Amino acid sequence: MHKRVLFLLVFSVAVLFIDRGSLSIAAPVLSSELALSPTQLGMLLSSFFWTYAFFGILSGWLVDRYNVNWVLGLAYFVWSAATFGTGFASSLHSLVFLRLMLGVGESASYPAYSRIIERDFPADRRGLPNALIDAGGKIGPAMGILVGGSLVAHYGWRTLFLVLGSGSLVWLIPWSLWAPHDVERKIASTAISVAEGPGVLDILRKRDAWGTFLGNFCCNYAYYFLMTWLPTYLVTERHLSMEMMGVVGSIPFWGSAASSVLAGWMSDRWIARGATATRVRKTFVVTGLAMASLILPVGLVPNLAVSIGLLIIVYLAFGLFSSNHWAITQTLAGPKASGKWTGLQNAFANLGGIIAPFLTGLIVSKTGSYFLAFLSSSAIVLIGAACYLFVVGKVQQVCWTTHLEAVERS
Repeated sequence: MHKRVLFLLVFSVAVLFIDRGSLSIAAPVLSSELALSPTQLGMLLSSFFWTYAFFGILSGWLVDRYNVNWVLGLAYFVWSAATFGTGFASSLHSLVFLRLMLGVGESASYPAYSRIIERDFPADRRGLPNALIDAGGKIGPAMGILVGGSLVAHYGWRTLFLVLGSGSLVWLIPWSLWAPHDVERKIASTAISVAEGPGVLDILRKRDAWGTFLGNFCCNYAYYFLMTWLPTYLVTERHLSMEMMGVVGSIPFWGSAASSVLAGWMSDRWIARGATATRVRKTFVVTGLAMASLILPVGLVPNLAVSIGLLIIVYLAFGLFSSNHWAITQTLAGPKASGKWTGLQNAFANLGGIIAPFLTGLIVSKTGSYFLAFLSSSAIVLIGAACYLFVVGKVQQVCWTTHLEAVERS
């Protein structure tokens, strides 16, 4: 049962990232057809994150309070429908609206994944499930850029969204059949447990929470800068065709998927051999973020092959980070707060998705260059490494003292 569920989760996150990145794939053609300036394109690319970030807080509460299977299924339908509708958009305003709806749907994804993994997998075996889900998040963009670039080149950008939106809805059929019963919601005492669990303010009072929020934000800033602007950068600055952009742009994602799975497996093995979760999880996330600072020379070296080689190293580093950072959150939060903590972290972290695409558009408009965009991303990931190293403490469940417990003790 766990294998089938994990497969469906991995498949869903692949679809999630294909849908999320589809606008970036279409951007070189779409922006020309709709006469969008770099600033307008940057705003459009960031609009998804306006709702994705802030609805993540509500989604975290929903998956802790209600049947997570239904929450995820409904969210999946919303984001697939938004992708399909984008194929009919004819203006900047309609595109922005549909990207906002996409963000609403996808906001429930990671809180739901975290809730399911925390529920179904022991703490010392969460590295690989998290890594496989992360790998799905890398395979999705790889397939999206590779196939999407060809679709856009031959059939236009609208076809890309129509195919993605309609095809992805098929996932709902096996999910409705195979999703495990949320047994905990059937136990009467669970309602009391949920009610007494730590609230948002309890989580926000924890230093560890802010370490994960800020560290994840820093990684997301650099990651979403590349995810949203890399296709346009390769076409306009490196002068690749749409088809060649699809091939070249997909390569780093395949490497990141492989490194994430390998790092997840290695981290679980390392812990099984006696190492502490603190040492193992932090080693992978800090090393990954530090290596990701190589993003700066990606935009500096004139040789395309060297630039792509460095880009692959950066994405390998992203895999090291993302294979373990959610395992840190799930362990720190524990069973009563995994959904809410993940929702808050995902909301805060994805402010990077709001800022990076829009700021990059401004930078390109004002300077005519991507240099400052690559420089800022490199500096920010180093700050993220420091957050996980020095702000996050031991990787063990934090001690929750909720308001209700405080009243009882008094």
